Amino acid sequence: MAGNTTQTQETPNNGSVDSSSPYFLHASDSPGMNLVNFIFDGHCYGGWRRSIFIGLAAKNKLGFIDGTCKAPSPDSPKHKLWDRCNNMVTSWLLNSLSKDIAGSVLYYKSAKELWEDLEDRFGQPNGAKLYQLQKELVDSTQGASDIAAYYTKIKKIWDELDTLYTKISCSCACSCEGKQKMLKSIQDERLIQFLMGLNEVYAPVRSNILMMSPLPNVNTAYSLLIQDEKQREVYANPRFPGATSSFHVTQQKSSTGNLYQQKSGAGNFYQNSKGKNNNYNSNLYCSYCKKTGHTIEKCYRLIGYPQDFKFTKSLKAQNPNRVANSVSTGFQPVFSGHGH
Repeated sequence: MAGNTTQTQETPNNGSVDSSSPYFLHASDSPGMNLVNFIFDGHCYGGWRRSIFIGLAAKNKLGFIDGTCKAPSPDSPKHKLWDRCNNMVTSWLLNSLSKDIAGSVLYYKSAKELWEDLEDRFGQPNGAKLYQLQKELVDSTQGASDIAAYYTKIKKIWDELDTLYTKISCSCACSCEGKQKMLKSIQDERLIQFLMGLNEVYAPVRSNILMMSPLPNVNTAYSLLIQDEKQREVYANPRFPGATSSFHVTQQKSSTGNLYQQKSGAGNFYQNSKGKNNNYNSNLYCSYCKKTGHTIEKCYRLIGYPQDFKFTKSLKAQNPNRVANSVSTGFQPVFSGHGH
């Protein structure tokens, strides 16, 4: 019986520890596991701290760093369970730190002592960080960004400011509604900051938001601006299939004429006596002269050249008998030095 008791205490996951207990460890929990997806190297402590809190809370191990899960007495049967979980949390914290910072907190006996050291070094509000965030907030403008990107940028600054003020925030109950009024004042201030950085194209919707009483929160204003942005995109890019198709047909005809007027030596684009261009089909191909724009049935080299066909000097020298064999068709090709 004594042997069974020892085995139960040393293997707490075999039914001896309830899954809701902070001493419970899942089979996937290991000392080499990464609790967060980025390493803290001394910068952005607020975001890293928030990620650690979320990870430990999900594992039901937050009490090992905030002091609510205290170590039992050494002679208690739960001491081994606590010590095992404490070492596991310590390993998770060390894995989330850079090598230099981890080396400076490696020899703490409890996860709580390790966490308190990090809080004392990096968690205290400092003037330089506060100045940097406030300056970024003042200089934040929409610029070339869309509403979503601009809002994400400015909200990240607000969240970092909130982490600096965590230890000075009040958590007691208030019966005079003073806390609610203070929070509303902070929300109105952030709303004004958000609206001030918008581009002037959003001036009408910004005026409508400022005329609301009471002023909406930032999320409501963001939703209204997103709707206005989507409407602008719709009006800026109207979609009429019929008009678009007509435009493409006209564009193709004009570009075809310009293209073959620029080609020298093609011998495939013809003009009548009035200077008007004949329809040109680039899909046609003559197997005799190896040129595009006509078929072998209409190839002048086989059926003869028109009487008003104007040969260049080089063509006359190369083909002296073609003028006599020409037939009257009323068209003349445009050449730039080479024959058809």
